[in-house]
Amino acid sequence: MRENSVALDLDDAGLARGLPRPLHRHDAIQDVPFRPVGFRDDDLPSALERSARWLREVQEWLGEPVDVIGVHLDYDDSPEGVYYEVKLLCNDEDLAGAPIAVRAQEAVDPDAGE
Repeated sequence: MRENSVALDLDDAGLARGLPRPLHRHDAIQDVPFRPVGFRDDDLPSALERSARWLREVQEWLGEPVDVIGVHLDYDDSPEGVYYEVKLLCNDEDLAGAPIAVRAQEAVDPDAGE
């Protein structure tokens, strides 16, 4: 059995440089295992729509469905808080672009998947 390594192009947070990022100023990819990707808004449908749009963009970029193990809805009712937060718990390897790197390596070295 051969040990295969795949080179990943990651930023300082361990995310693929090509990974589409949430665009709204209240949305973010957080730094924990099975990273929560948060979408915050005072309007729940807007937060949900942005999360769905981001999932479609990442799926297109990744070339396969994103591994999401959970969806969490939270709220902040403090006077200065944004009320709703939708969090998608996403696989670190997907957000790092590992499936893309594996496919690229297999295209260069077809025996790499064995």
